[in-house]
Amino acid sequence: MNEEEARAAVRAIVGDAAMPRLERFADIVRAESERQNLVARPTLDSLWNRHFLDSAQLLPLADKHDGTWIDVGTGAGFPGMVVALASDRPVVMIEPRRMRADFLRGVIEQEGLTARVTVQQAKVERVAEPKAAVISARAVASLAELLQSTAHLASMSTLYLLPKGQSATTEVKEAQRRFAGLFHVEQSITDPASGIVVVTNVKERR
Repeated sequence: MNEEEARAAVRAIVGDAAMPRLERFADIVRAESERQNLVARPTLDSLWNRHFLDSAQLLPLADKHDGTWIDVGTGAGFPGMVVALASDRPVVMIEPRRMRADFLRGVIEQEGLTARVTVQQAKVERVAEPKAAVISARAVASLAELLQSTAHLASMSTLYLLPKGQSATTEVKEAQRRFAGLFHVEQSITDPASGIVVVTNVKERR
């Protein structure tokens, strides 16, 4: 999928109204990447496919789960900032690195999102927030480790949306040794060989 096709796919998901905000964010990411390594440099030429569409595809999966969306290890804001810019829901982005957290706070202020979008500069284990409706994370830790580290932020109704690449099925099998719950894998729009792990009703086995 080329960049124009990816941009069109994002538009189909988020609607016309959200696109100017996302396009501004794309420009901001490119500019800030001259100061700090926000995303892998080879992916700057494929931002819409590798980052924006990869993030936006999570939104329809969360349609029935209203409430706060917590994005763990949000980095440059994928998917957390995309969710914040393309929806009206409360979003908490957890990012331990100061420069990235400061960057995200700047975008939040610039876009007038301070009433419902926040950044926690900390490791997820140290974050105290109300239970999330949705928890997302990209390339942060193994599935089992992520379920463990976010347990204090989740309830039985929390929906986990976790892009896991080609390791999705393997990670589900490993996580099920430690955790009970409803696990399945959705095919990624951006890469048919990659999967998004979807989990609810998570409980650690005793």
